This record gives sequence, C-alpha cells and structure tokens, in this order.
Amino acid sequence: MAVTAAPTVPLPRVAPEEGAYASWYERVLGWAVTGGPPGRLATGIRFDVLELPSDAGTALLRRPVATGPVALMGRRMRFLVAAGSAEELEGLLDWLEWGGVALDLTALGAGGRITAPAPPGHPRESPRGAAVWLRPPEQGCEALLPALPGPGRAAGPGPGKGTAGPDLVRLVAAAATECHRARLGRRTAGVRQPLVFS
Repeated sequence: MAVTAAPTVPLPRVAPEEGAYASWYERVLGWAVTGGPPGRLATGIRFDVLELPSDAGTALLRRPVATGPVALMGRRMRFLVAAGSAEELEGLLDWLEWGGVALDLTALGAGGRITAPAPPGHPRESPRGAAVWLRPPEQGCEALLPALPGPGRAAGPGPGKGTAGPDLVRLVAAAATECHRARLGRRTAGVRQPLVFS
C-alpha cells in the first residue's frame, strides 16, 4: 500500500516585526496572540476590556481615577480591566443608576479579541487609526488591573493605599459619566443655545 503525503498548506506570511510583537506579548506578558497580521489579543483570559469613545476616554484619563493599561484604536479607547469584569458591567451600570442610558460603553470578555498595538519600545510606522498604547502594559500588570473589591480586598484608590489594585466600580462610574458628557457634547456641538434671562 502506497503512502501519500498530505498536501502541505502554506503558512500565512507574517512580517518580521509582527512575529516579534507576538513573541513579546507571549514571552514577556504571557498573553495569548491569535491571527494576524496584525495580531489580536484574546480577552477573558488574562484581562477584559472596557471600550468607549476616544473623546470620553481622553476625559477619563484626565480624572484622578486609577487605571491599568490603556490602548487607542481609531476613535475607540480600550481600558484593560481584570478578567471577569466584562460580566459585571451591566449590573454595575444599573447599580450606579446608569442602567437604560445610551452610553456607548461596552465590555469585551471571554471569547473577545482586540488588535495588538506595537509593544512598548518597538518603534513602528503606524498608519492612522492603528492600535497604539497610551499606557502600556508591564510584566505582571494583571495583578493591578481594576477589579471589584472582594474578600480580603478593600475598595480604594490604588496600590499602596490599603488595596491590591484599582477599583472597577470607580472606573466604571467615571467612564459612564464621561461617556454621557461626551454624548451630550456631540449632540449640542454646533447648536446655538437660545439666550435665557431670569
């Protein structure tokens, strides 16, 4: 009986820098990278993502709220939060009395993917709208991602102040406020307000 070799399927070509990026994410951070180019980071394993419009995200970054790594892609800003946080977003928004308000604040958890920005220190010509880190991740950063307070973990402003990391409730509350402000600002941009005399 003759044995026939299985047909070979050519592997997709990956630019050398894309391979280096994937290697950095996997080797240094231990994060899963799929697909590419550009590579995509799997959510729901080591982190989840809060995603909001970039104008709201920019305002959020100006507030004294502790965050983890933050990426920008096009007109969307992505805040990395503790794995499992995506499942809590709807309940948190209801509890914070934002339930039912159109905020354009979403979360990516298990099964999600985000485009991997170039790692810190890897210079790259990025096309307009490409994913970039505004606050890059560091090794072990998962321990300091915003999360819900749990047993043995007090709510508070951040590491060194009686907590294990940033508070997800404070981050979501601030994000919801900035999303609402940005939405109202976009609705009223260019609209002349009538003079009001009292």
